[in-house]
Amino acid sequence: MRKISEVNQLGRHNVNNYKLLPALVSILQTRNLTVSAHELNVSQSAMSKTLTQIRDAFHDKILIREGNQFVLTHKGELLKAQLPALMQSIDLLYAPDEMDLKQSKRCFSIASSDYVAQAVLPYITREMHEKAPNVSLEFQPWQASKLYELAETQVDLVTTIVDEVPENLQGKWFAEDEQVVMLKADHPLLEKGDSLSLDEYCQSQHIVISGGGDKNSLLDQALMNQGYQRQVLIKVPFYQAAIEHVLKTDALLTLPMHIAGDFAQRHPVRLRKLPITLAANQYYLLWHSKHHHDPEHKWFRQLCTGYLQQHLIKTIEEGVKYIHTNK
Repeated sequence: MRKISEVNQLGRHNVNNYKLLPALVSILQTRNLTVSAHELNVSQSAMSKTLTQIRDAFHDKILIREGNQFVLTHKGELLKAQLPALMQSIDLLYAPDEMDLKQSKRCFSIASSDYVAQAVLPYITREMHEKAPNVSLEFQPWQASKLYELAETQVDLVTTIVDEVPENLQGKWFAEDEQVVMLKADHPLLEKGDSLSLDEYCQSQHIVISGGGDKNSLLDQALMNQGYQRQVLIKVPFYQAAIEHVLKTDALLTLPMHIAGDFAQRHPVRLRKLPITLAANQYYLLWHSKHHHDPEHKWFRQLCTGYLQQHLIKTIEEGVKYIHTNK
């Protein structure tokens, strides 16, 4: 974790200026005095005076005009990374010691693939409503490129594939699985044996899922390293749309084992091993450190953890079974 010694200097500079922190957080996020003034419901001139006070307190410009835009100084970048977690800790000083789920009206947000929204989220929502009837939930499609912007978003939890947890994020590892190939039950390639060759794989047309993170670049790079390339028939953002294309075409779909195992129970499809070796998918539930000690957030992520991990373990087992039995 990055040290917060820089932020701790605030008290040494001016012990009476803690009230500047909310304005500072807004300025660091928007880099625009007009927008920050609107967010805080103050005039732009008042915001300008506040920025002057912030600069005096920190002995740094914080925000510098560059052409038609503003950029943060090095000190500003440090504060932008450190302040959200610090402000969360300060807010918790005023939080009640006991959490009353019956009275909470919080709206939680979770970002993931459409598969999680379809297969797991209804169970989470059902228990959430039973225990906290006034709490609501918002789902957002997830893109892995947004992982390092989590501090600036309203997302509470993210389910995604990562090799390691980035700095300032907390994570719960669930499980790992591999990529497999799905074909319709009467696909011509199934008549040639129980496995796919790399030539057969690359000479076929493919369905590519473009939503829910980047699961394709490692595969395509590995193929390219061996002189191969997939022929893409269609790219779709949703798993259910991809399955429908599997059932109605001769195209192949490469997808994680646990999702393949789940769909194989409900659709006339077959699973085969991917004819090239890739690193295993590592599944995590992630949240920003600023939420780590929030009691309501802790309850929500523990609720999600139980259902997500249980579903992963069960469907991975199903995927392995369907490959080994050639169903």
